[in-house]
Amino acid sequence: MTLSSFLKSRPYLIWYVKDISKVSTASAVEAVLNYGNWDDVQKLIKILGMKKTAKIFWEKSPKSKMGRTNYAPDIAHYFSLYFNKYAS
Repeated sequence: MTLSSFLKSRPYLIWYVKDISKVSTASAVEAVLNYGNWDDVQKLIKILGMKKTAKIFWEKSPKSKMGRTNYAPDIAHYFSLYFNKYAS
């Protein structure tokens, strides 16, 4: 399964995008972590791999040097712990 087909089968994750094929990987990770269920998260990790998913999360997380984040505070906290444990 590709990232694009994964998103197309889950329109509830990126309802605000007209053309899902133009969604960046970082936006897809953000949408899945913020709005997806546990099964969605696990399938995303299977598609991208744990290290790549974690890297994308860390680049946009509240602790990154980028400043702004779109992750909900509780989501950011949970996945900070999760990726620290499983992607290190």
